[in-house]
Amino acid sequence: MTATPRRIQVRIAAAAIPLLLLALVPVERRIEVRTNLLQQETRDTLFATGSMLKKLSLGYSSLLADIYWTRVVQYYGARVGKTGVNFDLLAPLLDITTTLDPRLVVAYRFGGTFLAEPPPIGADQPQQAANLLIRGIGANPGRWQLYSDLGTIYYWHMRNYRAAAQAFWQGGDMPDAPPWMKAFAAHVAEEGISADNARFMWNQVYKSTTDERIRRNALNHLKVITAQSEMAQLTQIDGNYQAKFGRYPASINELISAGMMRGIPKDPEGFAYRIGPDGKAFLDPASPMNALVAKLAQK
Repeated sequence: MTATPRRIQVRIAAAAIPLLLLALVPVERRIEVRTNLLQQETRDTLFATGSMLKKLSLGYSSLLADIYWTRVVQYYGARVGKTGVNFDLLAPLLDITTTLDPRLVVAYRFGGTFLAEPPPIGADQPQQAANLLIRGIGANPGRWQLYSDLGTIYYWHMRNYRAAAQAFWQGGDMPDAPPWMKAFAAHVAEEGISADNARFMWNQVYKSTTDERIRRNALNHLKVITAQSEMAQLTQIDGNYQAKFGRYPASINELISAGMMRGIPKDPEGFAYRIGPDGKAFLDPASPMNALVAKLAQK
């Protein structure tokens, strides 16, 4: 008997179902692994404390701290840059890690950076970041980098210039502290926020660490500060053009023709700036700087 089209479809479906179920196995396993990891992190932070784990470690607290430090990095890496995620367990995991090993300086520096950054880069918890670094300073006297990180949080994320100046000044008294710290403390106390101060500060953060994540974060801040400063300068030049010719320039080429610019300025990603009808400079919509500015936007 000849098979009808309907019977052929049924046979194909019957043969395909086992293959489909087989293909779903690795997907289910990945989901199970991720779920178990999240449940493990939650159990760790809900039912364990650093002090309790230190007592249970039987003298191997440094080894256990290394394990938790790995969890911190994995936890953060699985979430950074993703829309809608949170970092609720970052502070508790860092607390456990640094309680197990108070001299793990990298954990304080990492936590100080990414607890303070806004989403989707960090947890948006600058006070938690400051508290962590203060603990780190107490456990690691003489480490000027921790004072620098604390001053950065007060300066950039909390706009507390007095506290920032104090942190940079105290750090300048530490052994091997670079001379710029006390000089920068004076600038912060006198001027507060400024593009030059911010650029200098993030440049020092970039130079003072070998952690690529912290360096990349500092470099991204430097790119945003540079772009914002250059757009402000370009907007000022547009205003000068308007005062001279009675209208804003239609393009940067008109500024070049008028002798007010030597060439077309480009943002740190290599895209030319644009000029709006109101004379304000803005980023090329195709430039990756737009996403970077959005990620690092301050409240």
